[in-house]
This record gives sequence, structure tokens and C-alpha cells, in this order.
Amino acid sequence: MLLPLPAPYDFALSTERFRAFGTDPANLWREGGLHRVVGGREVRIEPAPGGVDVEPLDEATRPVVELLLGLPFDLGAFAAWAAGEPVLSGLAVRLAGFRPPLAPDPFEALVSSICAQQVSLFSAFAIRGRLIRRYGVRGVHAHAFPTREAVAAAGEADLLALGFSGRKAEYVLDLARSDLDLDGLAALPDEEVRAAITARRGLGDWTADWFLARHLARPTAWPAGDLALRKAVASFYAEDVHLVGRRLSPFQNLSAHYLLTGARTP
Repeated sequence: MLLPLPAPYDFALSTERFRAFGTDPANLWREGGLHRVVGGREVRIEPAPGGVDVEPLDEATRPVVELLLGLPFDLGAFAAWAAGEPVLSGLAVRLAGFRPPLAPDPFEALVSSICAQQVSLFSAFAIRGRLIRRYGVRGVHAHAFPTREAVAAAGEADLLALGFSGRKAEYVLDLARSDLDLDGLAALPDEEVRAAITARRGLGDWTADWFLARHLARPTAWPAGDLALRKAVASFYAEDVHLVGRRLSPFQNLSAHYLLTGARTP
């Protein structure tokens, strides 16, 4: 069934992140389409005129697919604003149709960030993939991202066997077993979200910034501490990342995605 998307939309470019650093079992690229398990059912998403074809598409799968495809982002407003910004104007044209994907689940977003702390994204994807295959329910081809309850029932030794460091295993288990209302974070302003996340062991500003950016799609989220973003800013602007971030208001989030993807793709 067709899910209409505002034009322009480039499906291959928008899903590039799921292929760039290795196989993602929870967002599995297979034969030109993206697979994700939603509520025990495997959903396939593939390009179609006017949007994407989603099977099955219903009231349960649609909200997840819309988040996965970055529907909350207002690309029209971003493109209009970027036309007056020297660097982003070029990137907006070169990456026309790029809609950054979002992590549909808050637990998945935070665990993925823990996996990526102080390692390459290739290593992070590998560790994350082993966690998904071990504790996520398998569909036909893809696996569901493990539930909070499934991870909470694991032991530290179990996570160490998957390639987590001792500290990262502790952070993941602490998060899974905590009483933090992850779904409730969406109702809070940015600074309260940041405070709630950074109060947890091992979760700092970098994790909070990416949660705001890649799960909640907050417009001004700007992960200034991210090494890849710092390199991209240095390459495109040759200026301090904090100064650039202030100048890109109120589109820091989309700007970060376009800078990172622009630095990674020809």
C-alpha cells in the first residue's frame, strides 16, 4: 500500500545509513527494500512513485514507518531556509530528497548510542547487530529490536560475550532495569529530556543530543560533541562547531544530518 511522501524523496539516499556501516538486523536492507519487524509482523518498505510502498500498512505499522522514514522533519521549510546559507544551500541541492531516518523506539535509540560510545560506527553496528540477533524476536528476514524486558533479564556476562565492554554492559543493563519513563520523554522540553537522560549512569550529553536528534526529531538538537560532526563542520566551514551550531538555528538537527551525509557521500 502506498504511503505518500512529500517530493522530492530519495529512498536510497534516505536509507543509506542502514547500509553504510554494516548490516542492521532491525532495519534490514534486502533486495532494494527495507525490512523492520513491528508488533511481531515483518514490514517491507520499498520505493514507489509518490512515496513508498509499505506492506503491511495499517494503524499499527504506519506510525513506526513514518518515524523510520523521518516524516516529522519539515524538509520544505529547511530547504527554503538553507537557500540563504552558503554551505547548506549546496548540500540541500546535492542531497535533494534526503530525509534523515529516525529511531522509532526510545530504548533502541539509547542502547544504540551506548553501543557507539568511543568506537567506530562499524564496531557499533557489529555489537548492536549481535545484541539484536541474540535477544530480538526474528521475523521472516529481519529481527525486532530487543525489548527492554528481554535485555533487563540478561546478565552482564551475556552482554560481554556479545562484545560489549564491561562499562557499556553495565550502562545498558542499568538503563533497561531503571524506572525511567522512556516514552514519557517525548512530552518534555529539550532541557528536561537532557537532564533525565544524563542522570543515568554512562549517559552523557552526546547520548542526550543524539536522542533529541534521532528519536525525537527536535529541530535545534546539535550533537556538538560528536567527532564525525566536528570533522564535517571543520571540512565545510573551518570554524568552531559551537559557533556554527548557533548560526544554523533553528535547523541544527537537519543541518547536522546533511553535513554528516554530505561528508560521507560523493
